[in-house]
Amino acid sequence: MDKFPEIETKRLLLRKLSFTDIPQIIEFAGNQKVAETTLNIPHPYTEEDAIYWMNSANVGFVNKTQFTFGISTKLKDEFIGGIGLKINSKFQRGVLGYWIAEPFWNTGFATEAVGGILTFGFTEIHLHKIYATHLVENPASGRVMIKNGMIKEGELKDHTKKGDLFRSLIQYRLTKQEFETK
Repeated sequence: MDKFPEIETKRLLLRKLSFTDIPQIIEFAGNQKVAETTLNIPHPYTEEDAIYWMNSANVGFVNKTQFTFGISTKLKDEFIGGIGLKINSKFQRGVLGYWIAEPFWNTGFATEAVGGILTFGFTEIHLHKIYATHLVENPASGRVMIKNGMIKEGELKDHTKKGDLFRSLIQYRLTKQEFETK
């Protein structure tokens, strides 16, 4: 895969991040509510953070270690979040991560984007397993995973640290076989 892929869903386009997205990335990822619901988005969020994220996405694509997409609406072509897979090719597995800007919460966009990326991961990258975690304090993210047929594997108690606090995670999975039979 030499050209960065695009994934089209009913209402969304998952596409390569663009430097024209930077103002929206800073605005939306800079929202404290978004940072509180995710593990890897710092607060405050700066232009340097956005540039780092985009560079990491580009290097990951070149190395085939990650596929990071900007989420945009098809109707207005506006950036509303990010989604991606970090790939472990040795084990044919991917770690799913995503975030949606607060003005677009409770619209079904996260569920739709996750469905698109799961299909991409199993049919285009030929992964065997995709898994994802969410902070215990963010059960809405777990509902997105469940709506996409992902299966809860367990709770990882005090598994990570954000700021000064150890945080627990809930982990979900989907194998290729489970994906094909859902």
